[in-house]
Amino acid sequence: MSEGSTNPKVDWFFSSAKSWQGEFEKLRMIMLECPLTEELKWGVPCYTSKKKNIVLIHGFKEYCAILFPKGALLKDPHGILIQQTENVQAARQIRFTNLQDIVEQVSKIKEYIYEAIEIEQAGLKVDMKKSTEYTIPEELQRKMDANTSLKTAFAALTPGRQRAYLFYFSEAKQSKTRESRIEKYIQHILEGKGLND
Repeated sequence: MSEGSTNPKVDWFFSSAKSWQGEFEKLRMIMLECPLTEELKWGVPCYTSKKKNIVLIHGFKEYCAILFPKGALLKDPHGILIQQTENVQAARQIRFTNLQDIVEQVSKIKEYIYEAIEIEQAGLKVDMKKSTEYTIPEELQRKMDANTSLKTAFAALTPGRQRAYLFYFSEAKQSKTRESRIEKYIQHILEGKGLND
């Protein structure tokens, strides 16, 4: 696809939207006014520059949004970027609850898009937290100390799989919940599988 033109593969997303249809169409128009190529990735419209992801459009129950995969690097002079959860390291959203929200912010949206393109062209990367920087829950540490096969298998997992397990186990507030979560996934870990494999 060429810059500034609609991609037929993406049309279905806009035509089948049950909500946010007007908002999605306006966001699409804004994206296509920028030097971006429209593609379909992860089932949503993704706008790229030189094959690098710059911004995505997606909808939720309470709001629709544009998502910058490297949004943590944006300056955010207007204070409108949102980190979805505390564990999202790189991506940032700009959320909208109605069409007027978008109309009033067109110039700001484009400002952020152009900055995101510059960041990508400069080859900048977000410093991601490493798995070793996450705290291992004491319940998991005890299991690994008692079972060297489990410790070896956990160490052999990809960093992303390790982080997913550490986050999932740690988010449980009670020790017995952490214990049961760990117990449930021991076999997965031993088989080299991730949390959702």
